[in-house]
Amino acid sequence: MKKKKLLLPIALLYILVFSCSRSEPQILYGFMNLVYYQTAGRPEERFSFFVLAEDEGGVENLSELYLYNDRESLRWLFTSEDWITHEEDEKNWIGSRSIAMYAGASLPRGQYRAVLVNKSGEQTERRFTYDGPEASPYPFPVLTIEDGNYRIDSRYPANHLLCYDQQGRLVQTVIPALNEGSVSSLRLQSGVRLLALWAEDAEFHISALTEASALQSAQR
Repeated sequence: MKKKKLLLPIALLYILVFSCSRSEPQILYGFMNLVYYQTAGRPEERFSFFVLAEDEGGVENLSELYLYNDRESLRWLFTSEDWITHEEDEKNWIGSRSIAMYAGASLPRGQYRAVLVNKSGEQTERRFTYDGPEASPYPFPVLTIEDGNYRIDSRYPANHLLCYDQQGRLVQTVIPALNEGSVSSLRLQSGVRLLALWAEDAEFHISALTEASALQSAQR
């Protein structure tokens, strides 16, 4: 009888430890793209960085995402309160579109390291390489809207018009059939008030975004 009484607490302890065991989160996949933003001077560079994340407790159990460039001793931190969450095909992507250097300096090319941490303190890491060009092979694109017409001057392979309402919310994306024409031919939604040009080259993992231009009511 004494042996049985001693074995029972040990068995319960084993069950407790096993049931409370923790597992680290997972970074299944990730990508980095470089976006050039229009400024008064030369275009400003920002990385768009997202990872496909998994955790036994769900995406809500994730707490921190770090991005390191060890060679340049750089670190960016994103928390569950400020990262962007995107769900696609029941898979969760988290990350940021605003990774930048101080004072508009160019971002380092080469190897980066992502570290994902959950609320239990478990973490995992994965390395990524951005090997895009040091400078864009294309001039910065230009979108002109005047007298009810639009004109796109861009050497990028793909060009999209981003359509915003008065509050600056994206409400429509248009792939123009021609690089110039009447605004009415774009078939914009009635609430569209601003247009910006998004140009990209998927092979080089680079994009460019112009400032938004206002539409006059007669142009819609």
